Amino acid sequence: MTMNILITGTRKGIGNSLARYYLALGHNVIGCSRQHAEIEHEQYVHFCIDVSDEQQVISLVRQVKKSHGHIDVLINNAGIASMNHLLTTPATTVTKMMQTNFMGTFLFTREVAKLMMKKRSGSIVNFSTVAVPLDLAGEAVYVATKSAVESLTKVSAKELAPLGIRVNAIGPTPIPTDLIKTLPKDKVETLLEKQALPRLGTIEDIENVVDFLISERSSFITGQIIYLGGVF
Repeated sequence: MTMNILITGTRKGIGNSLARYYLALGHNVIGCSRQHAEIEHEQYVHFCIDVSDEQQVISLVRQVKKSHGHIDVLINNAGIASMNHLLTTPATTVTKMMQTNFMGTFLFTREVAKLMMKKRSGSIVNFSTVAVPLDLAGEAVYVATKSAVESLTKVSAKELAPLGIRVNAIGPTPIPTDLIKTLPKDKVETLLEKQALPRLGTIEDIENVVDFLISERSSFITGQIIYLGGVF
């Protein structure tokens, strides 16, 4: 069955890879980011927006409703990170990360859920990080924003369940993308040592979990956070 899948943050990294993956499987993909994504496909539509701008998000969902009718899956992938010690983190950085990581997830969840509830079905997948359960030093603000996403995931899962909408989250270990290129090598190695499976993740690892969470066979699974790499 062909699905309409909305993925935020598709210009590069995980979001871009997921968009290409689901397009290759024959699904319709709606993507968005601040800039254009270099994805050329007849079943792909891209919007250039700020995910933390309420009116832009509302407008996007309205346009998708007109063009596609409904949304089956929402993948809240858009996110930014800044690895600073608490004492050297500017307030502007805190605001920017909270707006993108949490507000963006909240706005898309709220607006897409309004569309999903009309069919009384839908799956929402949010993105957290293994940095949350590991309480990684040097990532206080980033971890705080993703902790907020996890709380949103669990509570919204309860609120949206009566409407037929499931909400789950995935917490990846570091994936070789631009997001971790700026991280010191020793910091990455320290993180990997804390995993039961001490290796970097791959996009295939992400695809596998997302496939599982959005599958009709997972219709009894909601409000869950799945961490990769064996993090407890």
